[in-house]
Amino acid sequence: MIHRKDTVISLSTVALGFCTVIFILVILVLSSVPPVSRDALTHHLAVPKIWLKTGMFKELPSIPFSYYPMNLDLLYMIPLSFGNDIIPKYIHFLFALGTAWIVFKYLKNRVSINYGFLGAAFFLSIPIIVKLSTTAYVDLGLIFFSTAALLSLLKWNEKRHKLKYLIISSVCCGLTLGAKYNGLITLLLLSCMVPVLYLRGDTTKGTPEGLTMQLRALGLGLVFVAISLLIFSPWMIRNYVLTGNPIYPLYNRLFNQQSDPEIGDKPSNDTENANDKSEGGGWSHFAVRKVVYGESFLQTTTIPLRVFFEGHDDDPKYFDGKLNPFLLLLLPFILLPGRSNDSSVNIEVKVLVFFSFFYLLIVFFQIDMRIRWISPIVPPMVVLSVYGLQKLQVFLQSICKRQKMIKGIIISIGIVMLLLNANYVYSLYRNVDPIPYITGQISRDDYIRKFRPEYEVIRYTNHHLHSNTSMLCLFMGNRRYYFDKQPIMNVNVLKRALSSSHTIDQVRSRLRDLNITHIILRYDLFANWLENSLDPTERALLDRFFFMHTTKIRSYGGYGLYELM
Repeated sequence: MIHRKDTVISLSTVALGFCTVIFILVILVLSSVPPVSRDALTHHLAVPKIWLKTGMFKELPSIPFSYYPMNLDLLYMIPLSFGNDIIPKYIHFLFALGTAWIVFKYLKNRVSINYGFLGAAFFLSIPIIVKLSTTAYVDLGLIFFSTAALLSLLKWNEKRHKLKYLIISSVCCGLTLGAKYNGLITLLLLSCMVPVLYLRGDTTKGTPEGLTMQLRALGLGLVFVAISLLIFSPWMIRNYVLTGNPIYPLYNRLFNQQSDPEIGDKPSNDTENANDKSEGGGWSHFAVRKVVYGESFLQTTTIPLRVFFEGHDDDPKYFDGKLNPFLLLLLPFILLPGRSNDSSVNIEVKVLVFFSFFYLLIVFFQIDMRIRWISPIVPPMVVLSVYGLQKLQVFLQSICKRQKMIKGIIISIGIVMLLLNANYVYSLYRNVDPIPYITGQISRDDYIRKFRPEYEVIRYTNHHLHSNTSMLCLFMGNRRYYFDKQPIMNVNVLKRALSSSHTIDQVRSRLRDLNITHIILRYDLFANWLENSLDPTERALLDRFFFMHTTKIRSYGGYGLYELM
């Protein structure tokens, strides 16, 4: 019986390990194509590319993303300096692999090696993780350092508050901040946990010793915050020197109450959907949900639950990403009665629940929900879901003697969990379609053009226009990475030229004063802007201007390139 049990465990381990390797290989294939994802083209690759040309850390006022913490983007500069923009995707994916390893080690030590492999495979194949793993974003770095900080804090609690583990946790928290501003939520939650964990089980309350313990707990919390901010401080110092706000552009009214920057220094609301009021207009995100998306009060208030079931890629209404419902469905099973493998597990489960719940809640109330913005809760929820599955197994074994049937139930649940993820991976594979590019059947230019039709016009400007050409780009989603010449992406430039002019010659003169020689625009959104943002006089003036003072020199995929005459 022992031999047969060991064989089953060995086969299960091999099967789960095989699934993990398959997911890794497929993700590597999906990553081996040129970057076409929006944020990579607007800043994660675009800003490092500009810095390589203009000098490290040059201020770029028209690109607010350049003020964000960019630890990972600095790593991307290394392959970009050699002309390779696919390696940054691999670098980003490495942080997913690192997180999977952390999850595996934690579950292996707390539960078993099989559950460790299940947790690693489950994490790596969750749709939002797969999607992020194929892009040159920074969210996987945020996830990795946030998870490392959280689990290091649990280690600190387990090891009777040895300072070494608190320092490791705070350093990781500082690196979380350096990956993305969302790390501020991690800092808030973990710094609150430090004194609570330190005082847990304290029996000296109301005594002088108790007061000493409380002061020490508060001091440790402050040490945690201080070390985290010290690690993050280079970005804060840079932003404070440049803008007066250490976390610019967040809470800028708080730090710069008298500031009123010129409109020309701000990026325009030049997005793919010029009518998407969720991007501006002064509306709260709850109002957007009601008016723009037509959601009821019940639908909006249940978003923290809906995100686990209703996510869709590239659809802001459905949170612009996808999770796995088992992250939530298995969670209640951690409440089942039954023995625990370790006396410290219960407190750790509470900490993981606390972190996940409040992180989700903070994002829900602060900004319109995107699954990427709650991605740091994925690893702790993976751990909790595996705990729930293991707790279900223990509970079933306590009430039923048919061990093979119970094992079959648990294995079936695990298979369904992974199959749901595999189905997403398959659909993403069909969409990305990497093999024709990898095998050389289509060129790099053809592949990019397939996903970014504006690329043909951009490529033309790179090859045929003079190096001192200045282009005004309208409604191109701020995707500037593929430009060799830095464009002006601000529709307000044209709007101001029209509003301050009475003749088409004045419009041309105002654009010429800004050294603008060419205009690139997306036709459908430009037409929509004409209809909704200009009065009849301005529309007529702009029509005459384009007719008399511009020449179309290139058009492709709904985008046009015009030269000012």
